[in-house]
Amino acid sequence: MAQSILIVDDDPTQRRILESVIGSLGYRTVVASDGREALELLRSPRGAEIDLMLLDLMMPGINGMAVIGELRPEKPNLPIIVLTSHGSVATVVQSMQAGANDFIVKPASPERLQVSIQNALKLRTLAGEVSRLSRKADNRSRFSDLIAKSLVMRQTIMLAERAAQSNIPILIEGESGVGKEVMSRAIQGASDRAGKPFVAVNCGAIPENLVESTLFGHEKGAFTGAATKRDGKFQEASGGTLFLDEVGELPLNMQVKLLRAIQEGEVDPVGSTRPVKVDIRLISATNRNLQQLVGEGKFREDLFYRLNVFPLTLPPLRERREDIPEMIQYFVQKFAAEEGKTLRGVESSAIDMLVNYKWPGNVRQLENAVYRAVVLSDREVLTLHDFPQIVGLASGGDAYGRGAPERGADGEGLYVGKSLDGFSVLDDDGHIRPLEEVEGDMIRLAMEKYNNHMSEIARRLRIGRSTLYRKVRDLGFDNPDAETGDAA
Repeated sequence: MAQSILIVDDDPTQRRILESVIGSLGYRTVVASDGREALELLRSPRGAEIDLMLLDLMMPGINGMAVIGELRPEKPNLPIIVLTSHGSVATVVQSMQAGANDFIVKPASPERLQVSIQNALKLRTLAGEVSRLSRKADNRSRFSDLIAKSLVMRQTIMLAERAAQSNIPILIEGESGVGKEVMSRAIQGASDRAGKPFVAVNCGAIPENLVESTLFGHEKGAFTGAATKRDGKFQEASGGTLFLDEVGELPLNMQVKLLRAIQEGEVDPVGSTRPVKVDIRLISATNRNLQQLVGEGKFREDLFYRLNVFPLTLPPLRERREDIPEMIQYFVQKFAAEEGKTLRGVESSAIDMLVNYKWPGNVRQLENAVYRAVVLSDREVLTLHDFPQIVGLASGGDAYGRGAPERGADGEGLYVGKSLDGFSVLDDDGHIRPLEEVEGDMIRLAMEKYNNHMSEIARRLRIGRSTLYRKVRDLGFDNPDAETGDAA
């Protein structure tokens, strides 16, 4: 999905030139003929789709400086690159002080435009990520931090916004990797407890013998190894929010104490002779069916009803496919900036494949898949080739592509399985064959395809004819001097 660049210039010739150049760089272009049209577009719903603005300074009516002055308070994070034929130092200083990110003197070369656009977009991504992480660190996350174009996700967020306005206990249900903690942080940030402690506890990761002291704390000497007094998670979260993830994993004896802590608003630290008052907002989460666990006698019914006052179900990624393209773009921009890559986006064929994949690991799996692709890619645009594991799984194979069909989802011969045009790339155990063996098969295939026409074979393989002759002899193939249409 290509990023969108708004071109603002009153000269139609310059607009067409910039459209052509920027389009050839892989970006989507939107144009405005003057400052007023640009401001109206950016203030409309379409404005949210604009990732960067190329702005001519010298225009009739509202000039570039005036556009920057009006726009900066409204869109402080929108990158603005100014263009002008007057490149004086005073003009540069004035435009930068007004809020421009870069300055280009016309006529601008494609290389100069590309570097400036890439740098500005990278800085925007990093600035946005720093801002998001700062809000997370301050426990002031927002619902706007969540990607929610799909109807089911928008409805879920509407419910979460209503729940955030009170201290009602919330139970978030959903498969692993759907973002239950992210939603919990957004609820905290939208509540009157924003900025207060947010303490997350994975109940399934605590050793059973340490659950009580972890949640409720302990006194010095309460048990072997308790060398000092320690506050529990309830006390750490007092005044803020306690997030109990995988609450269904708590042992039954701890469920009784958790119920009392919730009902009474106080906890009994291990070894203490008196309870400690706590003031928490409780959000619980589970990827299991708690009602079923209640029926099986593995979860207390009274605790279930205490936690399930306001149930909230997060949909799996396969039920919110409309969100996937934007998630992909976000992860690509984030990881490309972190890794110093110049990636612009993802090919439409790859996006289609990723959107149609079932994602059993949900958002967490998608994030990891994109991260791997960004790190390993040496292209400017990610393609199907950068997602071999997902292509293999989507095609019915395993995470290594074994057992998948011979052709990729784009129909262009992307290898995702065991055989390719008549020869094997993997051995019988599913491992990659030695390069020398694969190279020999490739040369044999080329000789068959081009009827021993050595000049054509060398050109297609991009090697010299002498190198090709040597490899053919080393491989023991038939005498290439007998080839058709090529002199020995």
